[in-house]
Amino acid sequence: MHPNWWGKPPAILSGWLDRVLVPGVAYRLASADGLPEGLLSIAKAVIFNTSDTQAEREKADFGDPLDLIWGRCVLPYCGVKAYERHILRPMVGSSDEERLTWLLNVEELSRIAF
Repeated sequence: MHPNWWGKPPAILSGWLDRVLVPGVAYRLASADGLPEGLLSIAKAVIFNTSDTQAEREKADFGDPLDLIWGRCVLPYCGVKAYERHILRPMVGSSDEERLTWLLNVEELSRIAF
């Protein structure tokens, strides 16, 4: 779970990924012109993002960069077979009741995903 931070995960999460998803642990690359072999035995990942950008604007103006990062650049190359992503929005101006509902939904989606 992480916020949409300028179209990407926050720097602290990106740095953690750089230190954890390393060759020999998350993937193996036999040659520079080949595709990586994913080494993680994760059948499914569930990603939750928070955002203040409306869905229509994000798709039209930005093309959903977080979906590109997770769905095309990170998870498939590490061996993750499937993923689902859920976006909680808008955070700005949300009420306590809305945030509680989101938390309950996250709990339920996490439980049924696996």
